[in-house]
Amino acid sequence: MDLKELYRDVILDHNKRPRNFGTLVPSDAHAEGHNPLCGDQLTVWLRMKDGAIEDIRFEGKGCAISTASASLMTEAVKGKDRTAVMALYGRIHALLTQQDAVPDASLGKLAALSGVREFPARVKCASLCWHTLGAALERGAATVTTE
Repeated sequence: MDLKELYRDVILDHNKRPRNFGTLVPSDAHAEGHNPLCGDQLTVWLRMKDGAIEDIRFEGKGCAISTASASLMTEAVKGKDRTAVMALYGRIHALLTQQDAVPDASLGKLAALSGVREFPARVKCASLCWHTLGAALERGAATVTTE
């Protein structure tokens, strides 16, 4: 199995069976995200403990890339503090937008998102959840629109 096939399988799996899908009550923060270009909408809820994400959930409607990215993100950030999450977001943003960015083993399944940059119109689909998470961490409750 080649790398592109493996990445596609990860995206399809997380779209069909998203992890951490649903609301989180009680939560310490939440944010809503919307991509008006394609109609993706999602809400991210966080529960924090000792400065780290103890639990995270998301809910919404979107394309396969949007749903898979949110599912992969929730798995990757659980247990991390804000600084680590924002550093990871920076690495993912580079992976999605820079042609020379190479996914390394430390990204795990998040490396599957590297294939999205071949489709520039879909980059916002993959990054919406990350922008929304950043808003929840920064402001506690927010609405984010990507255009």
